[in-house]
Amino acid sequence: MNGIIAPSILSADFTKLSEEIEMINQSEADWFHVDVMDGVFVPNLTMGFLVVKAIHKLAKKPLDVHLMTVHPERYIEQWRDAGAEHISVHYEACTHLHRVIQQIKHSGAKAGVAINPHTPIALLSDIIADLDLVIVMSVNPGFGGQTFIPRTFEKVKELASMIKSQNASTLIEIDGGVTLANARLLIDAGAQALVAGNTVFNSPNPTDTIHQLKKEVSHNKITL
Repeated sequence: MNGIIAPSILSADFTKLSEEIEMINQSEADWFHVDVMDGVFVPNLTMGFLVVKAIHKLAKKPLDVHLMTVHPERYIEQWRDAGAEHISVHYEACTHLHRVIQQIKHSGAKAGVAINPHTPIALLSDIIADLDLVIVMSVNPGFGGQTFIPRTFEKVKELASMIKSQNASTLIEIDGGVTLANARLLIDAGAQALVAGNTVFNSPNPTDTIHQLKKEVSHNKITL
């Protein structure tokens, strides 16, 4: 299995959003990563249903929606209706996580859980078999362009081991500080999907940068 590249649309130039979306459509990228922030769970506000619906109308690849919000259960169906094919909620934001995961699955979307850098992997043990993906935050959520936290490598190895021990099929996705320098190392640690924001959109040639990232993550072989 080759690794998945998911450019983060939050890092795009919103004055030419349709062009940025078409660039991703024509590139080797696999998903659109969509960060939704509410200004409460994280100290930033991003996009709502109308913007995500607009992205979905133009996008030819799955929308991977990452909810950095409190009370995500209130709007699961609306995000699905807006075009989300994957919906990930934060472990730290859900008192009744199992219920929210079932709600996402009932909506028809793939269900994911995101964890902040300080959250131990072990806390996912009782839910991992129910998840389609886990987003491991490799920066503190809320803003793009942050420095990658090196401890992420060990967390990914621990999570990959947990998934294997439970015979689960959960994908590991990394969000934050992904670059050409660490992409292969993350795949070797056990990740299968990488979110790339500034690395792609601040590049002089985003399409070529996506191509280079795909080369780095090709021929994915998990090593624990």
